[in-house]
Amino acid sequence: MKLIKNFIIKFALVAIVVSAFSCKKENAFDTNNGNETTANEAHPKLILTAQGVKDIRAQLGNIPIFDNTLEKVKEEVDAEIALGIEVPIPLDYSGGYTHSRHKQNWFVMQKAGVLYQILDDEKYAKYVKDMLMQYEEMYKTLPLHPKTRSYARGKLFWQCLNDSNWLVYVSQAYDCIYNYLTEEERNKLETNLFRPFADHISVDSPQFYQRVHNHSTWGNAAVGMIGLVMDDQELIDRALYGTKGVNLDKNAKDDDGGFLNKDGKAGFLANIEEPFSPDGYYNEGPYYQRYAMYPFLIFAEGLHNVKPELKIFDYKEGVLLKSINALLNLSDADGDFFPLNDGQKGMSYYTNALVTAVDISYHYGGQDPGLLSIAKLQDKVLLDDSGLAVALGIKNGEEKPFNKKSINLSDGPDGTQGGVGILRSEDLELVFKYAAQGSSHGHYDKLSYSLYDNGEEIIQDYGLARFVNIEQKGGGNYLKENNSWAKQTIAHNTVTQNETSHFGGKYEIGSLHHSDLNYFSSEHENIQVASAIEKNAYPGTEMLRTMAIIKDEDFEKPYMLDIMKITSNKANQYDFPYYFMGQVLQTNFDYNTPETLKVLGNKNGYQHLYVEATGKAASENSKLSWLNKGKFYSLTTVTNTNDDLLFTRIGANDPDFNLRREAALLLRRKNVTNTTFVSTIEAHGSYSPVTESAFNSNSSIVDLKVVLDTENYTAVLITNVNGNTKLFITVNANASKESKHSLNINDNNYQWTGSYYFK
Repeated sequence: MKLIKNFIIKFALVAIVVSAFSCKKENAFDTNNGNETTANEAHPKLILTAQGVKDIRAQLGNIPIFDNTLEKVKEEVDAEIALGIEVPIPLDYSGGYTHSRHKQNWFVMQKAGVLYQILDDEKYAKYVKDMLMQYEEMYKTLPLHPKTRSYARGKLFWQCLNDSNWLVYVSQAYDCIYNYLTEEERNKLETNLFRPFADHISVDSPQFYQRVHNHSTWGNAAVGMIGLVMDDQELIDRALYGTKGVNLDKNAKDDDGGFLNKDGKAGFLANIEEPFSPDGYYNEGPYYQRYAMYPFLIFAEGLHNVKPELKIFDYKEGVLLKSINALLNLSDADGDFFPLNDGQKGMSYYTNALVTAVDISYHYGGQDPGLLSIAKLQDKVLLDDSGLAVALGIKNGEEKPFNKKSINLSDGPDGTQGGVGILRSEDLELVFKYAAQGSSHGHYDKLSYSLYDNGEEIIQDYGLARFVNIEQKGGGNYLKENNSWAKQTIAHNTVTQNETSHFGGKYEIGSLHHSDLNYFSSEHENIQVASAIEKNAYPGTEMLRTMAIIKDEDFEKPYMLDIMKITSNKANQYDFPYYFMGQVLQTNFDYNTPETLKVLGNKNGYQHLYVEATGKAASENSKLSWLNKGKFYSLTTVTNTNDDLLFTRIGANDPDFNLRREAALLLRRKNVTNTTFVSTIEAHGSYSPVTESAFNSNSSIVDLKVVLDTENYTAVLITNVNGNTKLFITVNANASKESKHSLNINDNNYQWTGSYYFK
């Protein structure tokens, strides 16, 4: 805390009246004549404001989380200054040296600019100025990046996306040292660097800029933020509404197979309107929502400070701030985001983008005390006005727990394109995806799910096939296996028909459709249910899936019930995988293990699956138990003696070892038209390697039976080891909470109101 103490002592010795008229120590005054300027002309004004600087300086040494963050940032920037400035000629893909150096430069410049404002130490302003002048000298003669893979090449980086990252951060640095620079220096930077940079991202790269996508959100924010600093209304309008007079080929696609501008919509406002549902769910999934939230919120904060008349945080009924609550709810018990669509496992709300999101959401969104508990876990804040607000809230003991409960998040601009349901009971979390395609980062996995126990995967979603920023693996970019495996239906816990992915694995078809909610119920503590229908994944086939988390006093822990009802106009083969995590303990069916591994199929993801064992269902219930990280799990699934049971493992046709070698049990049902898959998964017991003792290692379910399966209802009877039975009836049609039902099953009458019956 030495730097903070020194700062306080320094400023105690300086008369306030003197500092008020110093062009470099009070940035709310014009550098040329000392006359007070309007708020729009004052600097800094973008993220850190002139008033915010005063407030922060007044609190330094008295706000622990802010003070600690400041200390760490100063150590980092001082170390970079000691190393000297390096602005290399661009050469590499992601993860390569020049890429990483320019990336580090943008972070350090932004931080150095903030330090200049807060600590009033000109060495930081000089550092930013000197580096910017080196970029100005290089950029004015810089050609396109030598790597040609991207659909939109940048100049500093191999893709315009990273160029936009650079400008979003550097615009903040420029704002912080704006008044440190002479007018001549500013004109030089704006004429030779910033304006051409913004033009390349937007005017020169319409295929990147003129679309609704996380890429263009970064581009919009970059152009808009430098426009706000430069007070350039043309750039601001270009950011908000897109570039005028641009018409793109509506069938053209990007590197990931998504349309560039199918609907002709563009600009920052369109990027708020289209991807976000009214609940704040972002259609590309939480991994890319996390990535996009930084430009969304940091540009919104700049617009709020410089253009308050736009009321940007109220746009689309305040969806930007709502989205933070949605995103936090899309994380497991450890804060890791669920890997829906393209998503890297391990990405969590500890990332810097979520520090930004939490702080801005708290400051501008009504100061929700639950957000303070997340900020406290993050253990750092932004060094700006919003970070100060969070630091003061924590200091004053105002935080409350952020309680993640069961939640249903709609998808689509109007909330009518399916969604994601999350069921939570004690340590169990079930993530049920019935959403739209998710733009070019979407996967072909309608009605898929994953299951977590206190943050640990029980039944996994594979996520993406990519080693982000690891140059040795495809330049840190998406690998071909992302398309051949990770996006394919067989890679997910849902039904694959005739070894063909949903929509034939074609984005043009998948992007036209979404699943529909049948019902969602989370009102009762002991049973929570999500049910949805998919009618378009396979022509002539409908899939209705109902998933429940049930808390029953006869069981040690809550368990999952899964009912997948399939109706088709012809006979098909259905493959139903369970991507379990852990070590096989026991099955109740026999299987054979081959001496030589064979591949399950030759396309649509099947070419990446080895068959490790084959068996046949021996009874009406097939069971698998496994151990994972000291806990036992058991799958019970309804089968018949014609069903095949295959143990598979990912990794076939993968000579570069790009895929994780993980296992699944696959239930195959051949030559049937209509069928219903019914399963339970129990979490039970524990094992200690220290005491070498196993507790409650066996399943508590002795029988799982479908006692009724019609167009309108499916009823499942669950019998436990004590002989106690529970009946679950799901309503397949007319499933409103107000609907009344009367049903006779095996001479017993059942009457109820609502979407399901359980007793």
